[in-house]
Amino acid sequence: MKFLHLRERQAALIQENQSLRHLNTFGVDATASYFAEIRQESDLQSMTDALANQPTLILGGGSNLLLPKKIERLVLHNCIMGVEVIRQLHNEVVIEAGGGMNWHQLVLWSLEHGLGGLENLALIPGTVGAAPVQNIGAYGVELKDIFESLRAFDLQEGKFAEFDHRACQFAYRHSTFKDESNKGRFLITKVRLKLTSREHQLNTSYGAIQKVLAEKGVSSPTPSDIAGAVIEIRRSKLPDWRQLGNAGSFFKNPIIPEAQFEEMKVRLAPTQIPSYPAGEGLVKLAAGWLIDQSGWKGKRKGDVGCYEKQALVIVNHDNATGEEILAFSKLIVDNVEERFGIQLEREVNAIESLLTE
Repeated sequence: MKFLHLRERQAALIQENQSLRHLNTFGVDATASYFAEIRQESDLQSMTDALANQPTLILGGGSNLLLPKKIERLVLHNCIMGVEVIRQLHNEVVIEAGGGMNWHQLVLWSLEHGLGGLENLALIPGTVGAAPVQNIGAYGVELKDIFESLRAFDLQEGKFAEFDHRACQFAYRHSTFKDESNKGRFLITKVRLKLTSREHQLNTSYGAIQKVLAEKGVSSPTPSDIAGAVIEIRRSKLPDWRQLGNAGSFFKNPIIPEAQFEEMKVRLAPTQIPSYPAGEGLVKLAAGWLIDQSGWKGKRKGDVGCYEKQALVIVNHDNATGEEILAFSKLIVDNVEERFGIQLEREVNAIESLLTE
């Protein structure tokens, strides 16, 4: 892949043989043949020649991505920053944030301004632009619950497009941007979220939030109190990727028919199986529990392992490659399916076409 006859502006943006080791939370030693930092929307408009008919890879915080050693694509690093209030009416406040902004920094910004809605999503790694792609969620709240709309650049068409809530087609850890026809096609530049300025609808029922609040003597929590509890819980379960490379939860929590769950309860009795309602006739299971029960918690193979405190997290102990991490995850999937009859699905985006080339 070569970029010929580029205008001066495009040539200045594109770098060659760029290391991505410090731009992915797994700490995988990956190199991009071509790389460009996108700091403003006009950067994309000035690169239409380079983007036309060229394979690309969009990179945000690198927190949900498993990279190969060599990426023969133009990697576009979303660095569009900034956040502002664009509309306020009674209790509703709509903010607009740049797609390259760190997600947790946005949560902290909202709390500093007395806004509610993002507190349960504190300390999730990654960028604002990646949040709707994955429909990130934690502790009973998903991005779709506070989402209004977004603006994205269509790399195929070379123009901007707007997506409202319906167009995003949100589902559990899914959106239209993960569909095969749209995967890697849209670079999200702006995300708009609906928050509250008062009368916050707080969610404390999921996980250990209530327990942490009670230990702190908090009976009437604020959004900041809930965010503090979530941060404490997450830090107790998840390793800091700066010290131990990881991408948080590697697998989705599987959703199965209620009939299958009832059969599991009979077969595994008297073991209590952690479960949550997932809609009519459906049950959500804890993937971490399934992996732990299969004997993988703390297990290591070479430089790859399951985190000793949370089986849902795969870690890079030193110099594991993306290929080695992917192979390790497939061993877990096969083992869990053999033991429980349930096939786990990755939450992490592993670009298998690149990892297996």
